[in-house]
Amino acid sequence: MSKLLIVGTVAFDAIETPFGKTDKILGGAATYIGLSASHFNIDSAVVSVVGDDFPTKYLDLLKNNNINIEGVEIVEGGKTFFWSGRYHNDLNTRDTLDTQLNVLADFNPVVPESYKDAQFVMLGNLHPLVQLSVLEQVNDPKLVVLDTMNFWMDNSLEDLKKVISKVDVITINDEEARQLSGEHSLVKAARKIEEMGPKYVVIKKGEHGALLFQEDQVFFAPALPLEEVFDPTGAGDTFAGGFIGYLARTGDISFENMKSAIIYGSNLASFCVEKFGTERMQDLSAPQVDERLLAFKKLTQFETQLH
Repeated sequence: MSKLLIVGTVAFDAIETPFGKTDKILGGAATYIGLSASHFNIDSAVVSVVGDDFPTKYLDLLKNNNINIEGVEIVEGGKTFFWSGRYHNDLNTRDTLDTQLNVLADFNPVVPESYKDAQFVMLGNLHPLVQLSVLEQVNDPKLVVLDTMNFWMDNSLEDLKKVISKVDVITINDEEARQLSGEHSLVKAARKIEEMGPKYVVIKKGEHGALLFQEDQVFFAPALPLEEVFDPTGAGDTFAGGFIGYLARTGDISFENMKSAIIYGSNLASFCVEKFGTERMQDLSAPQVDERLLAFKKLTQFETQLH
């Protein structure tokens, strides 16, 4: 069985959308990635940090989804990372209301001995130097996927470029791809980013799907049109978890198989947005996932008659 190592935040979020608002709820990139990847029956572990204000029931939730948490450091007297945001009516734009790094400010990740040989590594959105220190602790993984954001492009670009040069896949959104590459065309942007090191570039376009690039090959996966979207928080991380979870289960990292991984990631992300926070991912059943996969298939299948 493949091992998957996930590095990222386990955190508190407070979210406000046009459909309502929450108090502090479970959030964090590693949480969403882990819950999503857990649908593939692989051996996964999370490396993160929380304060002693973090409820045991949340850690139990991860454990109950077969996610190893020995790499989650609990800082006595510390407070857990907290993010608060408000989404606009279109749900594509949001304002950050509050960010409290707390214990994340001094986070030095320690990869558990039993996961240093993980074949698959998912570097969730964190400071590039933290991501680099994880890469220094693992032994020659088969595939490393990096997620990052414009904040690091603005504030730690040189460190970010070092990480990008060492990974196989980068996942970013369209706005970030343009910023990182300096190109408006996403095809040109992907080529520029490939030159920085990754073999594959995944560009997420939210409700407009996702693009996969490798050299001159391009694949596009639509997002499933949903009747109701309550909260987009964590959708990108859920996508990443489904993407790498599928690859870890199949062990196949070819371009053809990555197409399927993109579909599996998009499928799981479509559930994440249906309720606030991680709520929908917590009660998601395998039959529901399979049923929606068939809907994805129907969405993109058509017959062609060439003249």
